[in-house]
Amino acid sequence: MDGIIPLYKERGMTSFDCVSRLRRILHTRKIGHSGTLDPSVDGVLPICVGSATKVVPYLMASGKNYQGELLIGEATTTEDLDGEIIAIQPVTSEISAADIREQMGTLTGDVTQIPPMYSAVKVKGKRLYEYARAGESVERPVRHVTVDKFELLSSKYDPTVKQQRIRFNVVCSKGTYVRTLVVELAKRLGYPGTMSWLTRLASGGFTLDQTLSLTDVQDAVTAGTIGHYLYSLEYALHDYPAVDLTEVQWQAVKNGGWLKPTELTTDASEVVLKYNNQVKALYHLDQKQGAYKPTKMFSTK
Repeated sequence: MDGIIPLYKERGMTSFDCVSRLRRILHTRKIGHSGTLDPSVDGVLPICVGSATKVVPYLMASGKNYQGELLIGEATTTEDLDGEIIAIQPVTSEISAADIREQMGTLTGDVTQIPPMYSAVKVKGKRLYEYARAGESVERPVRHVTVDKFELLSSKYDPTVKQQRIRFNVVCSKGTYVRTLVVELAKRLGYPGTMSWLTRLASGGFTLDQTLSLTDVQDAVTAGTIGHYLYSLEYALHDYPAVDLTEVQWQAVKNGGWLKPTELTTDASEVVLKYNNQVKALYHLDQKQGAYKPTKMFSTK
């Protein structure tokens, strides 16, 4: 079984929980996901099965879209509601939408982030959350990410509890910690903050309305229709032009052979090579050699 399943990850499950369940449902161990979602976050989690695991990096490279809510006036150890409260500051008057949008603008474009301690980033062979749980501190690596869009959807001030909740939309690159982004927004507005919920609306070119739940996958396997819901490797490579190979070209390609630019009907720097309507490889143009060379082989059969 080879292909991509756009899975809907439920809240309360880790991304690895989903992979583990699918290994049992699909009766295969060759499964991987493209982009971890925290247990408290739901939404789109593309799952690669069989030879499709080779396109995980290309799915991860695509942008992601999230919607969520920021609670202003309270901070936690984990930057979301799973952690312990470490700061409270009453919001004595409503923060205007204009001020919120202004600060969102300062967090749009190229952004530098330091991953939260409660995250799966590895430092010296251990994940940051392992250091955090042990009460240890460690220097965290700086990340450079891109926030293409950071929009205010709505804002509601509660004068009784003196907190403000804002709903937002974010379009960003891989590696972006949205909870860190919105906590930074709260800081720039002068208050502690924590992310109160988050949903991933799109990832890897898939949107929420394309997803299947674990129950849907199980039902499709039982009915023998799971093949209808598998997306091909080509879906993850749709940004690259595709070229159909001749029999002679395929014999060269499956052995790692180079191709002359005159052999291909494109002048693109990278190209997907297909044979018998199946994706076989991704090749790139080596200007010095004057030839297309293998970037990634997906199948030699």
